[in-house]
Amino acid sequence: MSATGELVLALVRAQARRLALWMEFVWRSGQASPDQGPAIGPAEVARLLAPAEMREAEARFFAESGAGSAAAEAAALAGDAQWAAMLSRFGLDAAEAAVLALAVAVELDPGLGRVMGYLHDDGRLTQPTPWLAARLAGAAPGPFAGAALRRWLLAAPVEEPARLMTPWLVDPAVAASVAGAGWTEPAIAAVIVRPEEVAALPVLHAAAMARLESLADLREGELVGGPGMGKRTLAAQLAARRGKRLLAVDAGRAGDVLALTRALRWAAMTGAVAYFANADAVTEADWGRVAGLDVPYLRAVRHPTGQAVPIALAPLTVAARQSLWAHASALPAPPALAAQRLTPAEIVKAAARPGEPFERQTRRPDNALLSRLPTAYTWDDLVLPEDTLAQLRALESQVRLRWTVYEDWGFSRLTHLGQGICALFGGRSGTGKTMAAQVMANSLGLDLLRVDLAGVVNKYIGETEKKLREVFDACEDSGALLFFDEADALFGNRTQVKDAHDRFANIEIDYLLQRIERFDGVAILATNRRQDLDPAFVRRLRFVIEFSAPSPAERLELWRRALVPCAPSGEAILGAIDYEYLAAALLMTGAEIKNTALAAAFLARAEGARIGMSHVFTAARREKAKQGERVRLNLREAAE
Repeated sequence: MSATGELVLALVRAQARRLALWMEFVWRSGQASPDQGPAIGPAEVARLLAPAEMREAEARFFAESGAGSAAAEAAALAGDAQWAAMLSRFGLDAAEAAVLALAVAVELDPGLGRVMGYLHDDGRLTQPTPWLAARLAGAAPGPFAGAALRRWLLAAPVEEPARLMTPWLVDPAVAASVAGAGWTEPAIAAVIVRPEEVAALPVLHAAAMARLESLADLREGELVGGPGMGKRTLAAQLAARRGKRLLAVDAGRAGDVLALTRALRWAAMTGAVAYFANADAVTEADWGRVAGLDVPYLRAVRHPTGQAVPIALAPLTVAARQSLWAHASALPAPPALAAQRLTPAEIVKAAARPGEPFERQTRRPDNALLSRLPTAYTWDDLVLPEDTLAQLRALESQVRLRWTVYEDWGFSRLTHLGQGICALFGGRSGTGKTMAAQVMANSLGLDLLRVDLAGVVNKYIGETEKKLREVFDACEDSGALLFFDEADALFGNRTQVKDAHDRFANIEIDYLLQRIERFDGVAILATNRRQDLDPAFVRRLRFVIEFSAPSPAERLELWRRALVPCAPSGEAILGAIDYEYLAAALLMTGAEIKNTALAAAFLARAEGARIGMSHVFTAARREKAKQGERVRLNLREAAE
């Protein structure tokens, strides 16, 4: 046990021994019943009704009996550095200090509980009370609020409203800290960052650091940035400049004012700077409650809350990313450092595994909003007009080279709102929009995440915007390519406001327009109803690429790719196929040709035959029937 704990126990025991002598005297003289039965004697009634006379008698007893005082123990405890720091930092007055000492002693030595009952002259009161704390300290018992004890959660009454004889219990963490070598909070999951741990690290966000240092009170600001941007490291560097440690706590896990108070209590006693990640998970009302504790702390959020001065951590430039890599690794920087806007955490993680393929971690808000699409297709798989292919190649080039153009050539001056790239793929269903997005993601080495509109659109006010923010955040954090299918459902025209539903629908579209403009990732939107899109939204797109129905030459190529002569095993699976006739007679999209070829393969397999024109014709009629169309196909014409 620590010296402080020993001193607390020594003081309480000395005080208890002294008072116990008096209790024994009044019991022997018939002025108290040892078991507090239902009836008391006349002498005890007289004692209870004459408190002033009894205090004088008590003083005479101690003087005449030679009973020692606890002054030496009290002086020793008052001179203890840890105990004095607690009283000073938490603002405890003498009465609160006495109650806390008594409660700590009972927690450290449970056997003292029976002594408490004896000293209370009531065997049922085995926990310390303000009345007994005052008696032991030689003070006259009086009203006790314990405001500082309550505010800091050091101790609390067992019931409300608290009275003079209401027992108080100490927070176990406080008792453990008094008994231990230093302050501890077992209920709080925290990371301690010491100054020497960040001393050699470069300051990646110099502008944010300057703004932090200019704040008169750290509580006035909040660090704004996505995961892995280095918010905690920056806070630790700020604390190190002040010669202090950083106490980092995830407010999203802590979650309530009690946990915040314990964390700040920990920081107060250790002299650390408190740092709360995910601070927006805590209500402003709770932040207001802990503001009165007067402990400096720094909050970190993903988006500005509007309650503090936002200090945004800008994404690292290519030069800064390369500098951090050089600091963390002796190997040459990988191309991904220039091609992708990696976070400091991702760079350090990649540098710790030299030689291994680098892959970014895709963060998804939940499975209801985003689903991963396969990206096995390549440029050779696309059958599109040359102009469409040229536009797709230009889109790929801009995504791949955007950071070097923005930073090396200085064109970031034209992209102050956002540096993302958004493209619209328009055209009827089945013309290759989704496949082109898959090719784009594969070529760029990015994950492809498709937005599930059913999970995003919500009938409750504000929920759709919340879900959309999660979607865009996930894309920016992971560097994945975001794919909106049937985008007109979200990005449609604003309507004339006739009722509340129209007004809130327009608010959702306005939010989308603003978020797209601030977007720093890559997004592709596909629609077969381009005319329904809001013109203000189309203006914010970098590319608008129209996917037209395939020409006869393109249909011929699609048929040849869909119906190959041999299976992977080498087995011949085609009969006589007139590709030219199919391309001329069937006005189909690429998706319809794929479905027809697949259905024809199943028909042929069921018959135990090779795929022939009859199977293709049957499958084609069924495919067109799904669209309400009828086609006339002639085997004789195909044979000729």
